Amino acid sequence: MLEAFRCDTDEDRRLLLKQARSIVMWALPQYGLDWTSISYIGLSDNITYKIETASTGSYLLRMHGRWMSNAEIQSELLLLQALNRVEGLTMPEGVANTAGTYILKADSEEDASSLWVTVTRWVEGEHAGGHMTDQRIFDMGAMTGALHIAAAGFVPPAGFIRPVWGEQSFKREMDKLGRYYSGFASETGWKTYQLAAAKILSELEGMEVNEDQYGLIHGDLHSGNVVFAGEQPYPIDFGRCGYGYYLYDLAAALLELSPGQRKRFIEGYASRKKLESGYVRRLECFFIMIMIGNYSHHASNPAEVPGLREQQPYSQAYLREYLKSAPFLFEVIEPEEVK
Repeated sequence: MLEAFRCDTDEDRRLLLKQARSIVMWALPQYGLDWTSISYIGLSDNITYKIETASTGSYLLRMHGRWMSNAEIQSELLLLQALNRVEGLTMPEGVANTAGTYILKADSEEDASSLWVTVTRWVEGEHAGGHMTDQRIFDMGAMTGALHIAAAGFVPPAGFIRPVWGEQSFKREMDKLGRYYSGFASETGWKTYQLAAAKILSELEGMEVNEDQYGLIHGDLHSGNVVFAGEQPYPIDFGRCGYGYYLYDLAAALLELSPGQRKRFIEGYASRKKLESGYVRRLECFFIMIMIGNYSHHASNPAEVPGLREQQPYSQAYLREYLKSAPFLFEVIEPEEVK
C-alpha cells in the first residue's frame, strides 16, 4: 500500500496514514530534530508533514512513493542546493540526517514495500489565497522568470536525473485519463479530449528544443506551490521539477488566473526573461496540456470526481477554442453545454 500510495477507500487511507505516522516517528530521531509538533499536510504524489522544533525552526518531511527513484530524489535536492546559492532565491533545501546522507529508506512490515524519506527546511510564508493582487501576480511572474534563468545556469553533474515533461509524459497522462474519464465526462466529451490530445502531441513534435525555450523547470507552479513572505513570493514543492519547456511552467500558473491576470503574470515574467516571438500559441497548447494532465492526476480519486464534473462546461469550452485554433488565453470564454 505504501509503495503506490493508493487509497481506493476511506479504510485504505486510514491504514496508509497510520503506517506513515509510524515512519515519521522512526525517521525524526535520525535527523536529530527536537520536534515539538508534527502536522499532517497532505497525500498526493508524496505524503507530507510539517515538523516544528524548539530551536531550529520548521521542516517539511516527505515520504516519496517508489515511482521516484533514489537518484531522482538526490538530483532534486542537489538542484535545490544550487539554486539556494543564487541571490534573491529561497528554496526548500535538503537537510542531512545523522549519518550524513539526505535520504532514508523506510521499509513497511505490513506489505514488505519501501519508500524514501527526506527532510527539507520549511520556507516561511503564507499562501495568497483570495489575496491575489495584481502586484502579487506580477511578482509571481517575475519570480518564475528569475527561477528559469537561475536553473539554466545550473550544470548537472554525472548521474543527475529528473523527469521529462513532454510527449511521453503526456501520453501516460492520457492513458490514465482513458481509464477514469467516465466518472466525469460523457463519451462525446471524451472524444473532444482525444482530439485535443492528438493536436497537442502534433504541436509538441514540431517545437524546437533550445536553451532559450527549454530546460529545468519547476513542473507544478500553481499558486498552491507559492508562498509569500511579506510581499515576496517563493516557490515550494519541487517534487515534479524536471526537464521541459519554460512555457509549461507558465501555463500551470495561468490556468487558475483570469484573462487580465494572465497578462499581468506574463508582464512580470517578461521583466526578467524574454519570451520568444509567437509564444502565445505555444503557451495555449501547454495550457490545454496542463489542464488535461490535472484531470488525469485527480480522476482516480473518487473524492475529486464531483469537482471535475462541475468543471467540464468550462473545460469543454477551452478544448473547443483550442481545436478551432481560436485565441483564448486572454479572452473570456463562455462555458460549453455538456452533452
